[in-house]
Amino acid sequence: QVQLVESGGGLVQPGGSLRLSCAASGSIWGIAAMGWYRQAPGKQRELVAIMPNGGSTNYADSVKGRFTISRDNAKNTVYLQMNSLDPEDTAVYYCQAVLKRGTSFFNYWGQGTQVTVSS
Repeated sequence: QVQLVESGGGLVQPGGSLRLSCAASGSIWGIAAMGWYRQAPGKQRELVAIMPNGGSTNYADSVKGRFTISRDNAKNTVYLQMNSLDPEDTAVYYCQAVLKRGTSFFNYWGQGTQVTVSS
């Protein structure tokens, strides 16, 4: 079993910052990538940022230059620093871990953390 626990969401004013954290535990050997997705009301879940092992970090165009993803592999933790937040960033943010088992890949998700950007 793999557990992903997110923290750091909340209410912030436009232009403000938040830092999300996601700690992975359990049978987490073979992590191939960790990342963040978000889902706004009435919309599909979308990629925010993902950091694969040994590969290039990928960001959604809407967050480039404002959000930064980072990982602490020793702590099996991924972070999302969000700056210059806009009401359009309001969503539930989900942490994802991609684990490789042999030749197969498996996705695991956290429970989600609410981010609300409002004055």
